[in-house]
Amino acid sequence: MVNMKKIIATGAFAAAALSPLSAESIYDFTVKDRKGNDVSLADYKGKVLLIVNTATRCGFTPHYTELEAIYEKYKDQGFGILDFPCNQFGEQAPGTNEEIHEFCTLNYNIKFPQLGKIDVNGENESPLFTYLKAQKGFEGFDMKDKLGPLLDQMLSKADPDYAKKSSIKWNFTKFLIDRNGKVVSRYEPTHNMTLVEKDIQSLIEK
Repeated sequence: MVNMKKIIATGAFAAAALSPLSAESIYDFTVKDRKGNDVSLADYKGKVLLIVNTATRCGFTPHYTELEAIYEKYKDQGFGILDFPCNQFGEQAPGTNEEIHEFCTLNYNIKFPQLGKIDVNGENESPLFTYLKAQKGFEGFDMKDKLGPLLDQMLSKADPDYAKKSSIKWNFTKFLIDRNGKVVSRYEPTHNMTLVEKDIQSLIEK
């Protein structure tokens, strides 16, 4: 006779094992490239990475210029950027993957990998971002940046408790990953890119 309890228990265990929260590093995840092909993040073992959710019609879109400059500066030293377009914040990443890629190539001459468009919050969020958010929660905007107070005001109106949650708050949130696939830092879009570069350089030189 089939032991249904055992089957159910085994299935529950398997589901738990596949949970993003049980992952040991980003290398446990597979994502889609902009053409829909699977990309195992294990392919990036040994690299320092910056993972970014981006948008093409955002006040922070000029970050692409700084990101590309950092990429060109450190790419030969084992550094990479993984760009995930996301349309969840003000619908500021419209268009297909190819349209987004064409825009970024023509306007910012980016060379780093652009992957498939994803959700970073909510029911359909990427398991990778579930993991990233669990590793590093929201620690506040830089209020010295002119957009810091504006974002804080806007998000507070929508949710007075927004700052207590680990969710991605806006476009161009960045996660710094060490050579072992572990999340080291999280940067909100208001963080100065000079400081982000210093942290990248420090990891590269370790």
